[in-house]
Amino acid sequence: MATDTLKSNTGASAASTVRRVLLDNGALSALVVLVAAMSLLSGDFLTTQNLLNVGVQAAVTAILAFGVTFVIVSAGIDLSVGSVAALSATVLAWTATSEGVPVWIAVILAVATGIACGLVNGALVSYGKLPPFIATLAMLSIGRGLSLVISQGSPIAFPEPVSVLGDTLGGWLPVPVLVMVVMGLVTALVLGRTYIGRSMYAIGGNEEAARLSGLRVKRQKLVIYALSGLFAAVAGIVLASRLVSAQPQAAQGYELDAIAAVVIGGASLAGGVGKASGTLIGALILAVLRNGLNLLSVSAFWQQVVIGVVIALAVLLDTLRRRAGGGSAAPAASSGAGASGSGRKGAAKLAVAAVCVAAVVGTMSFFNSGSTGTVTKVSMSLSTLNNPFFVQMKEGAQAEAGEAGIDLTVTDAQNDASQQANQLQNFTGEGVKSIIVNPVDSDAAGPAVRAANKAGIPVVAADRGVNKADTATLVASDNVAGGRLAAKALAEKLGGKGEIVVLQGTAGTSASRERGKGFAEGLQAYPGIKVVATQPADFDRTKGLDVMTNLLQSHPRITGVFAENDEMALGAAKALGGRAGKSVDVVGFDGTPDGLKAVEAGTLYASVAQQPRELGKIAVRNAVEAARGKKIDSMVKVPVKVVTEKNVADFS
Repeated sequence: MATDTLKSNTGASAASTVRRVLLDNGALSALVVLVAAMSLLSGDFLTTQNLLNVGVQAAVTAILAFGVTFVIVSAGIDLSVGSVAALSATVLAWTATSEGVPVWIAVILAVATGIACGLVNGALVSYGKLPPFIATLAMLSIGRGLSLVISQGSPIAFPEPVSVLGDTLGGWLPVPVLVMVVMGLVTALVLGRTYIGRSMYAIGGNEEAARLSGLRVKRQKLVIYALSGLFAAVAGIVLASRLVSAQPQAAQGYELDAIAAVVIGGASLAGGVGKASGTLIGALILAVLRNGLNLLSVSAFWQQVVIGVVIALAVLLDTLRRRAGGGSAAPAASSGAGASGSGRKGAAKLAVAAVCVAAVVGTMSFFNSGSTGTVTKVSMSLSTLNNPFFVQMKEGAQAEAGEAGIDLTVTDAQNDASQQANQLQNFTGEGVKSIIVNPVDSDAAGPAVRAANKAGIPVVAADRGVNKADTATLVASDNVAGGRLAAKALAEKLGGKGEIVVLQGTAGTSASRERGKGFAEGLQAYPGIKVVATQPADFDRTKGLDVMTNLLQSHPRITGVFAENDEMALGAAKALGGRAGKSVDVVGFDGTPDGLKAVEAGTLYASVAQQPRELGKIAVRNAVEAARGKKIDSMVKVPVKVVTEKNVADFS
C-alpha cells in the first residue's frame, strides 16, 4: 500500500511539475501548442530533417535576439542589428576576397566592425543623450549604406574557410544550430553569472537607483551595446555562410524579428526582465510558424496575418500569467481555500492555453488547403509578390497548374535571400516532386538548390538563373538583351542626342544589374546621349516618384528617362507631370498592365514586355515534365519585345 501511494504521489508530482513549468512560462506553452498543432496538420513537420531545418532557420534570428536581449533588459532598444549584421559580413567578404587579407584577420575585422557599431550606439545613447530608438535608427541607415558602398550594391563571394559555418557536421548536424546554442549559453552566462549581467538588470529596473548605488551607468551601456553589435556580427557571418555570399541587402527587417523573439520570450520593453532561454523559445516560435505555414501551403499573404495573430496570442498568454502571479500567492502549506484559489488560477491559465490551441489549430485548418490528391506536387518560391510582374507570374503559374490538375504551392521570399533559402529547404524536406525558384539572388540560391539536387528533386529556375547548382531548365527573358532594346528605343526616339536619367532597381539584385548592364551597352552606339544621373528607386513606384522629383531640381533639362521596371517608370512619369510623353520620353521594363495602359495613353513612350504570365505557365509546364522524368531543354526563352503605342494593342 505504501509503495502504491508512493508511486501515485510520484506520478502526480511529475505531472504537476510539467503543468507548472508550462503555466509559468507562456512562451514555452505557446511553442508546445504550435508544435502540437503543426504535427497534427502536417505529417512532414515532426521529422528529424524538418526539425533540423527549423533550428537552422531560427539560428540567425536567435543570435541577433540574444544580443538584443542585453539591450532590452537594460531598458534600451537596438534597431540596427540587421544592418550591422549585413555590414560585418560584407567587411569580411570584401577584405578576404577583394583586398587579399588573410581570412582569420578578415573575421576579426568583421567582428570588430560589429563591436564598433555597438560602441557608437552606446556612445550616442550614453554621452550624446540620444534616445536609443533614434541612435540605433541612425546606425540602421549608416550600416546599410556602408554595406552598399563597400559592395557597390552587388553580392560578394564568401571565403570557403568561413562558409563551413553554413554547412553540417557529419552530414546531418547543422553548424548554425551549434553556433546558436553556443551563443545562447554565452548569453545565459553573461546575464546570470557576471557583473555586467547584474548591471543590466539593475539599469533596466531603475537606472537612477543603479547610478546612485555606484554603477557607472554610461560605461555599462557602452559595453551592453557593444555586446549587441558583437552578436550581430556573428549572426551576419552565419547568415552569409549559409548563402555563400555577403548580401548588402541581407537581414532587412531582422531587427524586428529579433525584438519580437525577445518580447515573446518574456522580456519586458520597460527593462529589468529577460533571459536567454526565453529569447531562444521566442526565436523558435517564429521559425516554427514560418516553417509550418510553408508546409501547410498557406498563402504568402495570409502567412503575415497568421504570424501576427500567434505572436499576439503568445504575448497575451504570458501577460495573463504575469498578472495572475502578481496577486497574493498562497504558501506551500496553504489552506483548502488557498488551494482552491490556486486551482482556479490554474484553470484560468489552462483555459487561455486552450483558447490559443483552438485559435492556432482553427486558423491553420481554415487556411490549409490540404492535399488535392494529385500525383504531382510542385512548389514555387518567388522573389517577391510586392511587384505586379511577379504577381502576374504567379497567376500564370496557378492557371497552368489548375488546367493540369497540379498541386502548386507559391511562397513569397519578400526579396530576402535568406528567407528564400529557408523556403527551398522546407520544400526539399517536404519531398515535393519538383521546385520552381525565381531567385532573389542567383548566388545565394545555390546552396539550397544543391540540397534539392542531392534529394533528387528537379529545380526549374524562372526569370533568373541559379549559380553553382544544377537546374533542369531556365525559363527566362534575357534581361541584358532587354536593356539593349530599351536603350535603342529611347535613343532613336530622342534622335540620338539628349540628357537622360536612369532609375535603378534594388541594389544587388541580378535583374537590376543585368538590365542596367544591357542599357549601358546599348547606349554605347549613341555617343550623343548623356546619362546625367543614375539613382536607385528599389523597383518601387513611390520611390520612383520621390527620386525623380528630386533629380528634376538639379537636372530640369532632361529629355529622357529609363527605369528598370514599369513601377519606377510610372512614378517618374507622375513626377514629370505634363512633360511625360511630350518633352520627356520615359521607357520602362516588364510590360505590366499599368505600364501598358500608360504606353497606350502616351505617358510612357515604351516598355520592354517580358510576358510574365506566359513565363509562369511555361515554368510550371517544364517543372511537371521534369518531375515525370521527361527530357526538357536546358534553356527556354520567353520572347521580349519593345511595346510602344503602335503595337500596345497586341499585348493588352
